[in-house]
Amino acid sequence: MPKSAGHPAAWRTIRTDLRRHWSIYMMAMPVIAYYAIFQYGPMYGLQIAFKDFQPTKGIGGSPWVGFEHFNHFFNGIYFWRLIKNTLLINAYDLLFGFPAPIVLALLLNEIRGRLFKRFVQTVSYLPHFISIVVVAGMMADFLSRAGLVNQILSSFGMTPVDFLKEAGWFRFLFVSSGIWQSVGWGSIIYLAAITTIDSTLYEAARIDGAGRWKQTLHVTLPGIMPTIAILFILQMGHMMTVGSEKVLLLYNPLTYSTADVISTYVYRKGVLEASYSFTAAVGLFNSVVSLILIVAANSLSRRLGDNKLW
Repeated sequence: MPKSAGHPAAWRTIRTDLRRHWSIYMMAMPVIAYYAIFQYGPMYGLQIAFKDFQPTKGIGGSPWVGFEHFNHFFNGIYFWRLIKNTLLINAYDLLFGFPAPIVLALLLNEIRGRLFKRFVQTVSYLPHFISIVVVAGMMADFLSRAGLVNQILSSFGMTPVDFLKEAGWFRFLFVSSGIWQSVGWGSIIYLAAITTIDSTLYEAARIDGAGRWKQTLHVTLPGIMPTIAILFILQMGHMMTVGSEKVLLLYNPLTYSTADVISTYVYRKGVLEASYSFTAAVGLFNSVVSLILIVAANSLSRRLGDNKLW
């Protein structure tokens, strides 16, 4: 039988499924439309990374220049500084920020007092709802030379430090403030994963003489390991991405050596200098590297523990 003979049957199956589950497809339509319009549609403009884009000529009429913008970026004086700062900030966040909500969730799971547990959860969740602009303003007030932190240091006879103007402090302040703002909200996922663990496993561990620490080590952690693996893979996909908003609010020319990342460089070149083709090339490079990292992390996780995104 020719291959095309099976097509009518396949179309009938699709039409039957659409008629039977039309309400579900209707609910999915806004999400599909969002991704089609705002995620896949703009990919047409990626070609300007290989063109000398001129707004008067449009995307299609602008002349091709090949890999000229990529070569300009790779050979630029800021290339290694941008790569280094972006990777280091994300590496610090992965090293300290990624385990933080896991530890908080494990600690909250051990609290038996319901009221106290809810109080701790509320206090840890609240920073997530504070605007980045407000957080940056708080940091500027607290960490200035006349701010609260320096007043406390002065009371102990220590020399005041203008933290936000010291390049060596930027990465620590950026990552630690991010942990403070996201640790409570991130712990929700792990707390939800903990609730799915079979309670009989804890009973068996107690019968074997395991205390709370051993129950956490041998029951709770293995139980949430698939969740940890999936979130780790997603985190690896953001290793080349640092949110530009917070960096733009906190950095200044004195801290460029440690604070300038790919996203802020793209902002300066693309928005302030209108180098659209160059910044499209930088963004495309960034996306390709992020894709490679997430595929590698998924492959490694699948080989080590059979936990994977796909």
